[in-house]
Amino acid sequence: MDSSALNSADLQRFIEQEKQKAMVNEMVAKLTDVCWDKCITGTPGSKFSSGETTCLTYCAQRYMDMSMMIMKRFQSMQ
Repeated sequence: MDSSALNSADLQRFIEQEKQKAMVNEMVAKLTDVCWDKCITGTPGSKFSSGETTCLTYCAQRYMDMSMMIMKRFQSMQ
C-alpha cells in the first residue's frame, strides 16, 4: 500500500472519530437543554434540590435510553 492510500485511510478514520465526538457533544448539549428546562423550574442555588436531582437523573436516563433505541432502529434498517 502506498503512503497516499495509508494517509487517506488515516484521514478517513480521523474524520469518522471527529464525527462521533461531534455527535456525542451534540447529544450532551441537547440532553442538557431538555432536562434543564424540564427539571429546573426556579433559580438554581449552589446545590440542586433532591427533587431536581431525581428529575435530572430520570430525564437523562430516559433521553439516553431513547437515543440508544433510535440508533439501534437505524442500524437495523441499513
